[in-house]
Formats: sequence, structure tokens, C-alpha cells
Amino acid sequence: MTVNHPTILALDFDGVICDGLLEYFEVAWRTYCQFCPSQEEIIPDDLALRFYRLRPVIETGWEMPILIKAIIDGFSDDQILQDWPKIVLEILKTSHLSSQEVGKKLDGLRDQWISTDLDGWLGLHRFYPGVIERLKVTIDSEVELFIVTTKEGRFVKQLLEQEGVNLPEKAIFGKEVKLPKYEILRKLIPATEHQPARLWFVEDRLKTLQLVQQQSDLDKVGLFLADWGYNTQSEREAGQNDPRIQLLPLSRFVQDFSKWLISSS
Repeated sequence: MTVNHPTILALDFDGVICDGLLEYFEVAWRTYCQFCPSQEEIIPDDLALRFYRLRPVIETGWEMPILIKAIIDGFSDDQILQDWPKIVLEILKTSHLSSQEVGKKLDGLRDQWISTDLDGWLGLHRFYPGVIERLKVTIDSEVELFIVTTKEGRFVKQLLEQEGVNLPEKAIFGKEVKLPKYEILRKLIPATEHQPARLWFVEDRLKTLQLVQQQSDLDKVGLFLADWGYNTQSEREAGQNDPRIQLLPLSRFVQDFSKWLISSS
């Protein structure tokens, strides 16, 4: 194994492996209707398209029903893109809600959906072209593969198994771990004196990669921004201009690791 290969590969799930936009919108809408019972269950025109476009602001799943409320309450796309953290706090306060309450309701509705219509739930998830094959090749190699995500680990495991990808539970770090991703990355690096691990991390959220950058002990971690995921053009440009971050297109991700790196010269 050469230096242009990792020994450990950590992948985000949503926006890197799986495109769940259709399911996200449906479960977010169902959750929103639970908290706004006076709302007729008729989806407004263009709501889904705006939700898809604004999905990059979402950090964890419980924010998705809040995004729907922000759109319906009249916040513009520019406001949401620029001031999302502030808008989230404002909506939680005015609606007398907590993130825990919203998250519990969303996960409960998702569980109910899975138990009553598993095929329908699975059918709203689309894996990016070539990604499943790439995962299988990696699993069969000497590279250790981990999933590091803010999605519930049990949902990730179920979706991967449906595609014939069987990872042990210890290889999936989901929302239930309750740690920031940079802390999880620390746990993946073995404390060995010889042959130090080469950890590569692929994520579609620029802010998450920037948080890793701020950890001095993780300065050797290879950082890749998935340009096919839930990010904006300005975020992709920022990642491309960052000497520590590699902007990674899907066409290179599905190839051998030696194709991932491009010279900065």
C-alpha cells in the first residue's frame, strides 16, 4: 500500500453514500404536520423543491421540519442560507419546542413508517452511482472502512444491508454516539508506534471538515469534500481553494484511491 492510499477510510453517509432527499422531505413534512396540527396536510407548491435546494444548511436530521416551517413562515432562501442557526433558534423559541422533542418525534415517525411500509421507505433512498460497488471493493481490501454520520446508525445499517453491504455495528458511528465527528475520527486512529495510520475522511459538509482542521492532533487526516453532496457552489469553491481540503468529484471517488489526490501545483 502506497502513501496515496489510506489505511482507514471514514465516510459520511447522507450526501456521500446515499441521497435520501425524497425520504427526508416526506418524514420532515409528516413531523411538521404533527407540530402544526392546524396545517392542512396539503403540500404547498414548490415547497419540496425549495427544501431540496436548501438541504445543505441542515446539520442534523431534527432540523428538517424546522426548515419546512421556515419556508412556510416566509423566510427567503437567502435568509435561510445566510442565517440558518439564528433562524432555527428563533423558530424553536416561538414554537415552544426543543431540538430533542423534534428529533424524537421525527425518529418515531420514521420508525413507524419502516415498520408499516419498509419497501416504501427504502424506495425513497437512492445510492449515488458506483458508490455501493466502491464500498464493496474497499471492504474486500486492507483498508478499514467506517461510517461517521449524524443519521441513526440503525437506519444506516438497514439501508446498506438492503444493498448487500454488511458492516459490523462497531464500524458505524451514528447520531446515537453523541460525539462531534472530529472526536469520532480521534477514536479511529490506533495508538501505534510503527506504521502510523493514514486516515482519510470524506464529508459533504464544509463546516464539518473545517472543524477537523481546527484540531491540531488531526493535522495528518486527509480531508475530502464530496462535491456531489449537500453543499453549495460557494462551499465547493471554498473547499477547492483550501490547501488542506481536496474537492472530490464522484467520478474520482468511485475509482482507485490513487486517483483521489490531485497536485496543488
